[in-house]
Amino acid sequence: MPGYTHLEGLTSADIARLRATYAPLAESVRHLIDATIRSEVDADEVAAVKADIDRATARLQAKQIDGPFGVRFTSDGDRLPWGNPAIGLRNPIAPPLVMVKDPDGAIHTDFHLGAAYEGPPGHVHGGIVAMVLDHVLGEVAASDPDSPRFTGTLTIRYLRATPLGALHAEGRITRTDGIKAFASGRVSDADGVTAEADGVFILPKWARR
Repeated sequence: MPGYTHLEGLTSADIARLRATYAPLAESVRHLIDATIRSEVDADEVAAVKADIDRATARLQAKQIDGPFGVRFTSDGDRLPWGNPAIGLRNPIAPPLVMVKDPDGAIHTDFHLGAAYEGPPGHVHGGIVAMVLDHVLGEVAASDPDSPRFTGTLTIRYLRATPLGALHAEGRITRTDGIKAFASGRVSDADGVTAEADGVFILPKWARR
């Protein structure tokens, strides 16, 4: 599987330790991103903070992997897509979405989008709405980690602007046809649906048996 790495010997306790180490760091950087957008401190303070950030960045770069994080699997089958921009535990640009599987096979997530995701004033950038829908539908279309399905087409209907703040997204498979899965979903706020999507998700050649 291209970009997929199997990690042997990692226990559930090891994963919990790594999660406890890196999740708070990513959350702190999310707060930093928000503060960077909305701060009105003076130029001297901005320069001092930049110097602090540059020093912190250099410390993190002292030991790092080459290239992107990819998706990693433990010997127990746990999936670690921690660099993903939608759900990545270690990715500060991810909200992150926490996916919940429903008893009927659908998937939903409740999440919050703040200043970093703004397009029209006070509202979510349409591309971010598309990313959320693409990920939710892609998750529900993938039958298991060894049989992922990637986006073939995604059609989105923006019913109205999606406000920043607390949001909900959900998706479900509508039918399957061989290597293809058809899925639909929507994003909503407290007042109802803001965007809907239909997508076709295809099993890649390297995963076909």
